[in-house]
Amino acid sequence: MATHERCETEGPGPHLISSKQIAIVVASDKPPRASYLVASYLATSTRCKVYFVNPVVTEILGQHTCASLADIPEPLDIVDAFRKHDGLPGVLAEAVAAGLTVLMDRCVKIEHARFHGAPHLAGFDTGVISAKRQVLA
Repeated sequence: MATHERCETEGPGPHLISSKQIAIVVASDKPPRASYLVASYLATSTRCKVYFVNPVVTEILGQHTCASLADIPEPLDIVDAFRKHDGLPGVLAEAVAAGLTVLMDRCVKIEHARFHGAPHLAGFDTGVISAKRQVLA
């Protein structure tokens, strides 16, 4: 049985530095979608090789997509999943089969920008990094 470590104590910084290959599961070719925004950011702002996994779309950002994580030709360091909660167990099973051992419930784009000290350059100019929606009364 695979073991999973959570990035709660030390944060994701060490994992982001050492990562070389990232897969974005159910990446979209539609610019308004969050997965497209994250894909374009990671492809242009990191030194990582970014793989796009989508069994329906054949090309994203000029790069061919893979139908599944098993189709990626090299070991992965990060799998960033854009799935509804009921689709995550399948992604997790594929990630474990690919040898991944880290489970991180954080946005890779936000953490990368925060770790590199420039979240405002990534489209966040609020000074607050949070996944919670602001309540406007």
